[in-house]
Amino acid sequence: MLSISLKPLSSSSFLRPLIPIPIPIPIPIASILCKSQLHVERGIEFDVGDTFFRHESAIGRDLGVLSAALHKKANGTLRLIDAMCGCGVRSIRYLAEAEVDFVIANDANQEYRGLISENLSRVVKGFEEEVKRWEVRHLDANRLMMECYLNKDFYDFIDVDSFGSDSMFLRAAIGAVKLGGLLYLTSTDGYTSGGHRPQHSLAAYGAYIRPMPFCNELGLRMLIGGALREASTLGYHVAPLFSYYSYHGPVFRTLLQVKRGKLPDNRHYSFISYCKQCGSSQAFSWGQLGKIRCPCSENVGGSCVVSGPLWTGPLHNAPYLRDMQNLASQWEWISDGVGKDLEKLLEQMVDESDPKLPPGYFKLDEIASRAKVNSPSLANIMNILHKKGYAASRSHIESNAIKTNCTMTECVSIVRELQQSLIMQQSRATL
Repeated sequence: MLSISLKPLSSSSFLRPLIPIPIPIPIPIASILCKSQLHVERGIEFDVGDTFFRHESAIGRDLGVLSAALHKKANGTLRLIDAMCGCGVRSIRYLAEAEVDFVIANDANQEYRGLISENLSRVVKGFEEEVKRWEVRHLDANRLMMECYLNKDFYDFIDVDSFGSDSMFLRAAIGAVKLGGLLYLTSTDGYTSGGHRPQHSLAAYGAYIRPMPFCNELGLRMLIGGALREASTLGYHVAPLFSYYSYHGPVFRTLLQVKRGKLPDNRHYSFISYCKQCGSSQAFSWGQLGKIRCPCSENVGGSCVVSGPLWTGPLHNAPYLRDMQNLASQWEWISDGVGKDLEKLLEQMVDESDPKLPPGYFKLDEIASRAKVNSPSLANIMNILHKKGYAASRSHIESNAIKTNCTMTECVSIVRELQQSLIMQQSRATL
């Protein structure tokens, strides 16, 4: 028979009976510091501790800082919310480099409070002590932004650097930003943008996404389209100033300006088709639903795949990007090392912002495969396209791809002509 000891047990003995366990002395959460891991970015030192941190995202942070600085220069002041700050690196850089007036550094994990506060304290030294430039909060991002909306405490710039799909934060972010203010949104949901979960993309972004060769561009257009849909329900619309894709993650980032009034027309919020028969893509308006087909395959069933509705307009604003280039040059951010990557990215974004360019891009390997030749030089193809009057640019999303308003069929013909010309040149050289 089981005997039960009536010896009183201390509160520390429930997990392991009769084995004394020392009771830890409570430590205030604010004083907890994570394991120290010092990093330096653009000359600014900070500690990432045990937080999730990617040094590969530095260019995305560069873009955010440049945008914040431009907005402050244009408007005189800048108040910012870093809704999911992690170790606070973005908040630090906004304070130190963009010289924003006030930042809310928010992270739901209270254990990071000491780390975030220590990092922020480093960068505000030298400023007037009586001026409060930052505050650390630990709320769910939606709750924080909704409280700002309810209190009519609107902000000029809101950075939502979330993991996965951030569609759940779109409405709260739009509500908390000032009219004319900026939203810097993020998604890392590459699986959905690849067309592998169309029901999920429909629920999250209001877009039914199918597999297409330019899926990473679809990810950006899906994110912008989702924000546009949410803004429209509140009586606003958004305009993309730049859109950035990075393969690590993957990460989809877009900077949107919130404006009063709904989108004047649905010209840039529509559908994208891809023809598996000829390889071309097109944008179709709402009025063309039921009539979507590719001229090359009218009698080929199932050749045309359609995704949408999503953003079908330019991914970037060229004048805004040139302002970013000028500021980056003034700050000497585009001289060498990482600066070369930033310089190249901004130049490609300017080229991509040509309104003549349709959604999507052609991968050089696909063009060569259809032409049954070796892959030619991307620069040679672009030169010929420009000479023929077509718009063409490289894609910052896919290094071995070209954006153009030329059809895939014509691109295949151009590649074949290039190959024949090369063969003739080689034969003449052997004579």
